This record gives sequence, C-alpha cells and structure tokens, in this order.
Amino acid sequence: MPLSLRFVVPLALALAAIAYAVVPLVDRLTFQWFVRDLDTRGAVIAKTAQEPLAELVSDNDDPREKVLRYFERIIQDQRIYALGYCDRAGRLAHATTAFPEAVRCSTSEGAEERNWVLQLEDGPLHVSANRIAGAEGDSYGELIIVHDMSVLQRRSADTKKYVLYLFAAIATVVALITVIIAEISWRGWVAGMKALVKGETLLRSPVGWKSASPELRPIARDLQALVLELESDRRTRDESQTSWGPDALRRILRQDLKGDEVLIVSNREPYIHTRRKDNVIEIQRPASGLVTALEPIVRATSGTWIAHGAGNADRDTVDKHDHVMVPPEHPAYRIRRVWLSKEEEQGYYFGFANEGLWPLCHIAHTRPTFRAQDWEHYRNVNQRFADIVADEARTDDPIILVQDYHFALLPRMVRERLPRATIITFWHIPWPNPEAFGILPWREEVLEGMLGSSILGFHTQFHCNNFFDTVDRFLEARVDRETFTISHGGDPTEVRRYPISIEWPPAALQLQAPVPECRNHVRDRLGLERNVKLGVGVDRLDYTKGILERFMAIERLLELEPRWVGQFSFLQVAAPSRSSIDEYQNLEARVRALAARINQRFGAPGYRPIILRIEHHDAAQVYEMYRAAELCYVSSLHDGMNLVAKEYVAARDDEQGVLILSQFTGAARELSESLIVNPYDIEQSAAAMHLALTMSPDEQRARMRSMRTLVQEFNVFRWAGRMLLDAARMRHRRRVQSRARAARRRAGTG
Repeated sequence: MPLSLRFVVPLALALAAIAYAVVPLVDRLTFQWFVRDLDTRGAVIAKTAQEPLAELVSDNDDPREKVLRYFERIIQDQRIYALGYCDRAGRLAHATTAFPEAVRCSTSEGAEERNWVLQLEDGPLHVSANRIAGAEGDSYGELIIVHDMSVLQRRSADTKKYVLYLFAAIATVVALITVIIAEISWRGWVAGMKALVKGETLLRSPVGWKSASPELRPIARDLQALVLELESDRRTRDESQTSWGPDALRRILRQDLKGDEVLIVSNREPYIHTRRKDNVIEIQRPASGLVTALEPIVRATSGTWIAHGAGNADRDTVDKHDHVMVPPEHPAYRIRRVWLSKEEEQGYYFGFANEGLWPLCHIAHTRPTFRAQDWEHYRNVNQRFADIVADEARTDDPIILVQDYHFALLPRMVRERLPRATIITFWHIPWPNPEAFGILPWREEVLEGMLGSSILGFHTQFHCNNFFDTVDRFLEARVDRETFTISHGGDPTEVRRYPISIEWPPAALQLQAPVPECRNHVRDRLGLERNVKLGVGVDRLDYTKGILERFMAIERLLELEPRWVGQFSFLQVAAPSRSSIDEYQNLEARVRALAARINQRFGAPGYRPIILRIEHHDAAQVYEMYRAAELCYVSSLHDGMNLVAKEYVAARDDEQGVLILSQFTGAARELSESLIVNPYDIEQSAAAMHLALTMSPDEQRARMRSMRTLVQEFNVFRWAGRMLLDAARMRHRRRVQSRARAARRRAGTG
C-alpha cells in the first residue's frame, strides 16, 4: 500500500464512522425543531381563528357553508393540509375535504391544546387540536389543524446531503495536509532509519540530537529511546533464555569477550593460606557469593585476582612477584596479593571504610567517624592497588571488576593509567540520599573516583537514583536519567541496577539430609523438644542487621501470645565482625544483655526463648539450621541486598517455612511473597512472627515455590553475566567508533 493511502484510508474510515453517527443525530434534531415550530404555528392559527369561528358556529342559521368557506380561505396556506371543527359533544361537525379519517375529536374537557404527529402511508402529518372559546369564555368545541410535513422530509434529505458534503470536504483537506507533511518528513525519517540500521545512531551522543531542527528533536529523542528499549528487550530475552551458571559465563567470555583480559580487585581474597598450630599450612575458601560468581570469569580468562593478603601464611605461598596460582588442585588463575601494614589496615579498612563509609551509607543511626589520617591511608591504599592493577595488566584495554566501597577512588586512578580499560565497579552496600552523603568531608573526591568507572552497579534502582541525585547535587556533571549515564571529566559512566544473588543450586545444599532429619538433629543439638517451633536469624554481628529490634519483637510476641512460651525458640547466629571497633564491641554487650533478660523473663528449665550463638559457622551448618527452622527473620535496618533471605529460600527444597523480611533490604523488592515488615515497628514484627508460626502448609508452599523460582532464575551467575554483557556491548561500540574515526581520517587524507 502506498504511504499516502496508509494515512488517508484510516482517516477516511474514521471520518465516515463519525458521519455515520452524526447524520442521524442531526436528522433527529431537525425533526424536533420542525415539530416544535408547527406546535407554535398551530397555536397561533387557533388563537387568530378563535373569535370568527365562535361567531360562525353560534349562528342560528345553518353555519356549515360559512364555516367551510372560512376554512377554505385558511388552508390557502400550502403548509396547512386540512382543518376540522369538533362541536361541544365531541363530534366532527365541519371538515375540509382532505381531513384524515384517523383524526378523532376529544371527548374530554381537559387540556386546552393537543399536538401529535400522525404517520400515514403518504407521509407524516402534524395535528394540532385547540379549544375554541367565546368572548365570555364559553367553550364552543375544538379546532383541529393538520399540517403537511413533506417539507420536513425535503429538509432532512438536504441536511444529510450537506453534512456528508461537509465531512467529505474536511476529510479531503485533512488528508491532503497529512500527505504533504508525511512526504516532507519522509526523507528525514528514511535517513534516520538507515543510520539506525547501520548502527551509526548508536554511536552518537544524545547531545548530537540538539543539532537537529526543533521539529525533529522529539522524533530523534523517541527514536533513541526506542533503540535503547529494543536493545534492553533483546538483552532481557537473551537472558531469560539462558540457563545461568558457570558455563554461561564462560560462553559469554568465549563469544562476546573473546581474548579479552579480566582483572578482579577486592579487599577479600578468594583463597586464604593459614598456618595451624602444628605448622601445617592449609588453604581456606571463604563462603562468599562474590567468589562464587566471579571465580568462573577469572578461571575462563586465566586472569588475575588482586586482593589484600590477610592470611598468616599468605607470604609463605607466593612467588617473588607476590603471585600464587589457584585453585591448588587445578591451577587456573593467579592471585596477586597486596600487603598492608597494621597501621594501613587500621586506617584504610577499619577506619575510613568501616567507621566512615559503612555507617554513612547504611543510615542506621550510627554516627560516622571521619579522621584525616584514615582518609590518607584510604587514598594511599587505593593508589597502591591502582598501580598494581596497571602493572598486572598485559593489555591496554583490560576488563577490570572493582568490588565494593573499599575502592571508591580506584576507578579514576586506574583510568589515568589505563584510559582504554573497561572498568566495572559494583557497590555492594546501599547508596544514601544526597543530604546524608553530604556530611562526608571528601565527598567530591569519592564521587569523582567512582565516576572513573565505565559501568557503575548498584543492587536496586533506588540506590541508582540516589547516586544520580548525589552527583547532581555536588558535582558539575551532565546527568542523563533517560540513558542512565553521567558525564564528568571524560568518558560517560553508565549507572546500572544489578541485583546480586546466590549460586543455584547452592553447593552447601547438595550434602544436606532430608528436612525431617535436619529438624531433629538441630533440636537435639540445642536441647529442644521435638514439638518446639524454631526461628532462625543468621547475620554478622553488625548494628545494621537489627538484631536488637529482632529480640524486642520476640519479647513482644511472647507478651501478646503466651501460647508460644515454651513452644517457640529463636536461634540467633551472629558471626563476630570488626571486633576492634568500639561500636561493635558495645553492640555485642547489648545483644548478650537483651537475650539474657528475655531468657530470664520467659525461660524455664530446659527452655530458652532466645538461643544466642556468637561464633562462626560454615555454610553446611547454616543450611542445616535453615532447613530446621519454621521461620527465618531478616530484620536489617538498612541493607544493599541481604543474601541470607535468598539462602533461606534456596535451602527450603521442601517448600515449607516462612521468610520475614525487612522492607529496608534490596531483597524485599524481589521476594514479595515474604512477610515484609518495618523492623522498627515492634508490634508489626511480632504479629508477622505469629502469622508465620500459624500459617498453613499450603500457603507456605505457594509462597516458597514462587520465591524459589525467582532465586533460581535470578542467581549470582546472572548477576555477573549481565555486567559482562554490558561490558561487551560497550567495548563493541567503542571499537566501531574507533573504526569509524579511522575511516574518516583516511577519507580526509585520501
């Protein structure tokens, strides 16, 4: 179909539909107006003829001939069809020749005026019946006036014709204008679409659209948004059709990032060498989802993992370049260990990172501590890591994966040494609002350091938005919220949402006993009766985890529902963390004191409402607790994601158990079938625990099944894979741009 017809035909059909509805309406209105006019005309004629007709019918002589002559004079008006006179008895006394037989006289003395339309085979007639009264008000009968309505039919036909002509004219004019505009714009659209097909538009900055004419700027913006949306949809479809696992990551590296070098930077190393008391060196692999996700990447590329060497035997296992090949059984990549003095570790890690940035970003009502000497150590350590990254890189454009808040300055430092590198920084903790972040004395330096990244990732879109607002507040930068990019002092930084997760299936789950055996084993170990319901909390001993609020909710549950005293116990596993920091020492004392008070208040021989275990547990032990517990309560006051919630869901292959989840976690935005609570609301949290303990197995199964499906699909390998795919897209785009610039230079010199 020609382009013009594609515009004209729908327009013509729309106008035809409107005309089809309007013409009957106009016809109806015309009819009503005409009838109303005849009603008025009949009343005027009757009033005019009233007195003469009364005199004629009151004549003692036979008035018939006189009345008929009088009627003949009146009906000389072409619109009057017939006249009739009804006497006082309701008989038709006098009538003209054409008076219709269907018209009857009224026998009542009611209304002074009657009007109606009479439908005959020859057409409609308007009938108006009016009372005739003498000079003294005596009734002399009724005058019936019959009007011919054939003129109405002619008017109606003319009206329909004129309305149709009008709509036809409007359709013609509008269609002509539309075709002209379409033809004028078509060439520009065709050129733009050709550029899109060739991929040229994708290489242009959004600023480039400003050079277009004002009329075409909205079209340009829409086309750009459409391309981004289509690209996102394509990636989503590709992701949904991918079975995410280590093999999927290797496939991405093989197909999309073939031959590219990968380096990973983190504070924690994937393998730790420790020396036992018997002087035997053993290797430990920390239970970390981060390690699980990133190790397949660095293995597939034979890359380098750069991390702080914290093990007491780490120095004894490296070569002269501070490298060690891992895993020990099948060496596939190397760890480059970085050594820190006690003073540096205290200032960089415990000081600025965990007494400054950690409470600043978590907004958990713990005041951050900022010391100039800590900042100096933090900056120096970041610079040392950046120098090591540059030294370890074998190419000038490696992919560098920077992990967490320990290295906020590192991306910009690396960018200065390796301008072509693709730097992906992932911030594992929340990002605060601008007002909270604004108290940081070195806020501009931190933001500028992070914007050295090619891609900057957060757990949730909320944290991304907070980062946009923060940069907009404190830096002179161009923030584009449509394309999710920030431009500041160089190449733009893409800010993306990458919700982290756990591996699927969890390795710790594979060797677990059936759920009934886990329940019995855990209760026997804790000294609980078999019928006692069990709740579990697994956290680091950190003030952001809301452990105190969790205990207060348990206390309130036992107050409101005494039935659970002796029938419900809560197992709190709290791994010691950062014990050299005063705030953490105070927290441990408060947690122990509150647990002791509640146990003293509600406990009994052989029964404790709260079972507190402040010690480290391996993954197998934790998963056994998950499987043994009727509920898991995650009460974080502020959290980036919280993987405990996802671990509990993954552990429940029996599809039983209830997850109570703080609304202030990233996981709450994904696991909507959990019982989501405000941990500060003790009453609400207590009610949620009661609901969890009384929830039917069928409802538990429905909720757990849905959450398990989500955790399975959106696992940690998908998290890493999405970042790699975005990196591959970015690197491909830059290479196309480079080739295009080279071609233009050659054309200019040719």
